[in-house]
Amino acid sequence: MQASNEQNIAKKAQASAKAAKSTAHAERIRAIAYSMDTLVPGLYAWCGPFTIRLGGCTPDDQPYPYPGTLHSHYGLALALPGYRIFTTYKDTYDPRQASN
Repeated sequence: MQASNEQNIAKKAQASAKAAKSTAHAERIRAIAYSMDTLVPGLYAWCGPFTIRLGGCTPDDQPYPYPGTLHSHYGLALALPGYRIFTTYKDTYDPRQASN
């Protein structure tokens, strides 16, 4: 009985850690999407669970949370001053209009 309880506790801890990683990754992707959407200068790259954001900014969630995300598993973008952006990402940021 004791071993079963310890296994259940271990499984719950693993699930909690996995959920925390997933949430952190979603926030990093959301920050890249926001930076690209608002054309904040920077270099952005994402591939699976790995992200790089040099420059850019975190989403401004006032007066409402930024809902955008990236619907691609990989990509690269360079946003330059003067509202120029070069990116491999060609999809929408709106989760309601995501392509399948």
